[in-house]
Amino acid sequence: MELWNNLLGGFMTAGTPINLLWAFVGCALGTAIGVLPGLGPAVTVAMLLPITGQVEPTASMIFFAGIYYGAMYGGSTTSILLNTPGETGTMVTALEGFKMAKSGQAGAALATSAIGSFVAGTIATILVTLFAPVLAEFAVKLGPPEYFCLMLLAFTTVSAVLGESTLRGLTALFIGLALGLVGMDQISGQVRYTGGVLEFMDGIEVVLVAVGLFAVSEALYNALYEGRSEASMNKLNRVHMTGAQWKRSWPAWLRGTALGFPFGCIPAGGSEIPTFLSYATERKLAAPEHQKEFGTTGAIEGVAGPEAANNSAVTATLVPLLTLGIPTSVTAAILLSALQNYGIQAGPQLFETSSALVWALIASLYIGNVMLLVLNLPLVGLWVKLLKIPKAHLYAGIMIFATVGVYGMRQSAFDLYLMLGLGLVGVVMRRYDFPTAPVIVGLILGPVAEAQMRNALSIGQGNWSVFLERPMSLTLLTVVFLVLVTPRVLAWHRRR
Repeated sequence: MELWNNLLGGFMTAGTPINLLWAFVGCALGTAIGVLPGLGPAVTVAMLLPITGQVEPTASMIFFAGIYYGAMYGGSTTSILLNTPGETGTMVTALEGFKMAKSGQAGAALATSAIGSFVAGTIATILVTLFAPVLAEFAVKLGPPEYFCLMLLAFTTVSAVLGESTLRGLTALFIGLALGLVGMDQISGQVRYTGGVLEFMDGIEVVLVAVGLFAVSEALYNALYEGRSEASMNKLNRVHMTGAQWKRSWPAWLRGTALGFPFGCIPAGGSEIPTFLSYATERKLAAPEHQKEFGTTGAIEGVAGPEAANNSAVTATLVPLLTLGIPTSVTAAILLSALQNYGIQAGPQLFETSSALVWALIASLYIGNVMLLVLNLPLVGLWVKLLKIPKAHLYAGIMIFATVGVYGMRQSAFDLYLMLGLGLVGVVMRRYDFPTAPVIVGLILGPVAEAQMRNALSIGQGNWSVFLERPMSLTLLTVVFLVLVTPRVLAWHRRR
């Protein structure tokens, strides 16, 4: 009964005119960002993080969440019409969606994508409503050793899963951890690693690093390497599905939702894995007469399943973010930094200390899903027109927003130089396939993990065996070991 009272209170907060407006603007902006190839929710939220200094916490989190799952809806449009994923989670959609568009079924592909996203997002939100409070109650019982091991698991899984190379992922993680050590030690108060630069005394702002590594590096990378690329678009027909296509789509939506939700809850690097798994599952389970459509004229199951898995995984990232304070995707990491800007610490106590914000955010997911369905089905032609914006104008606008936002935080010219320097680092990382997500995760969670480790050692009177004596921390360390060792054992076995 308490659950429904909390959810009803969340709907009352999220349903105020100002919060509904923020939700609508977030969903519309997220859809537009998803449509534009190369831009994503991480870039957008990073670019808009400075508004946290001006906007009330609940409104800004509803706004950022709308951008996050709105981009997943919009990303399928360019995947289907241009064979250019607007978001990494919609890469698999392009495999069959683009072939459907070439064979004159673009409308059906866009319809199953939008409706599948709505179905998956709604089911996943119901699961978040039911299970997040339960997980938070369990997490309250965890101590510093368990929290340190949880963060160690987040570090290793995000670093090992993202990118082509585990070594590169771990290198990116250590860059983030090193940046997180700059400034004043939060326990002893001693200044460290500042190099005599006064601006580093308070540490390096997560907002600044996120804007530099994502927004600025995206603009610079496109100017240097992709500025002249052009794409031809398939003709868009009426957005609807036949009865037979409905019959083929709904089982794929449910299977995709079931695959996506668990992957969103664990620190395993986003929605790419469940979308590929969903595509493989649909290809295997398709009827013999439909299997020949895969890779030729385009199979609707190959669009419906991955899109549902993508949106289910995106919604599920809120479970570990809100209950444990652990982000399982790049955008979730930036949302965590937005909470920290308000002095709100995500974790098991969040459901007690900021109950109104949490339940308003969960309620806004239900509202946002309905808004996105309305925005995507009738207005898809409008979103396609965004593709006509010249790239030069688009990326110049990004640079202006990034510069104004970062300068507005502390009115410091040094921050602008640091932002541009980090943008160049982001270009180099992208050029040589170093994932940027571990940098943000290391920067945000590094100081917290250090504090938890030192608290755990205090409990164990300086003895490291404290991490092995407690069943939960020992289990988590075993999982960390398996994450790092299993891929190498399997590779060695394949070579043999």
